Amino acid sequence: MPDHPLELGWMRIFVEVARLGSFSSAAALLGLTQPAVSYQIRRLEEQFGVSLLRRQHRGVTLTAEGERLLDVTAKVVGDIDALARSFRAEAQRPVVRLRTDYAFSSLWLIPRMDGFRLLHPETDIQIVATQRFSAGFRDEADVAVVFGTRAEFGAIGTLLLREKVVPVCTQGFLDRNGPCEDARQLAKAVLIHLDTPMPSPWFDWRSYLTEFSVLRDGHAGRGDISFNTYSLVIQAALSGQGVAIGWMGLVDTLLQAGMLVEAGPPLEAQDRGYWLVPPRSPSPHSESLGAWLMGEVGGNG
Repeated sequence: MPDHPLELGWMRIFVEVARLGSFSSAAALLGLTQPAVSYQIRRLEEQFGVSLLRRQHRGVTLTAEGERLLDVTAKVVGDIDALARSFRAEAQRPVVRLRTDYAFSSLWLIPRMDGFRLLHPETDIQIVATQRFSAGFRDEADVAVVFGTRAEFGAIGTLLLREKVVPVCTQGFLDRNGPCEDARQLAKAVLIHLDTPMPSPWFDWRSYLTEFSVLRDGHAGRGDISFNTYSLVIQAALSGQGVAIGWMGLVDTLLQAGMLVEAGPPLEAQDRGYWLVPPRSPSPHSESLGAWLMGEVGGNG
């Protein structure tokens, strides 16, 4: 047994000398001098205490001990080389960054991600979810999906999902609290709110009811609940705690599965919704992702 730990470099030198049958050929392949290769092999033999090679006039051959060592070291070096190639391939895989908000990423994007992976298995997606978009957000992502108006994003983006909402709740909530067939009945129900800045950039319960000329009684809102993220709003609706505003495109699958039901008339904003915004310098990967997003919504907008 060697007195000191063996270095991988010595193993690689030994494998190449054994494979090529020549110190000089191995040296040329490894970018070393012939004396350096010869010295490393001699050190290796000293550590093992056996001769590994037979020095001949036109090269070298393996001794019985050298054959046994080659069986082990060739596999080790081969496995390490294969792992290194794998690491390099992973590092070179294209990554496309998609920046959007929490609601779109959790309710619309993630359930559909397998579809993009099947079409583009060579591309990795990095999802950056945020509620705050800085002025330079186009420089921070390859593709962005942002909520806003045509005045804000119409010049640089394409309308992906027009804002269309419908009140939603569970069938159990309706069974316990009676039907909500119009906005006046909705105004008396327990409503689930999404905390938003004022004025709200999207439909909230105040603007929804105003569209139907309904003024809510102050006493009616005492049992209401509110959350600061839309996923929690929907989770509360799914647990039967009240009626939430459901954004079509985000709650469609829940409605189709019967986990939520419509609980009032729909409402639509013509120039507001989710916009697909490309980067300032598009790439084939960002264009593929953008085309897939548009295809998934059927070009709605």
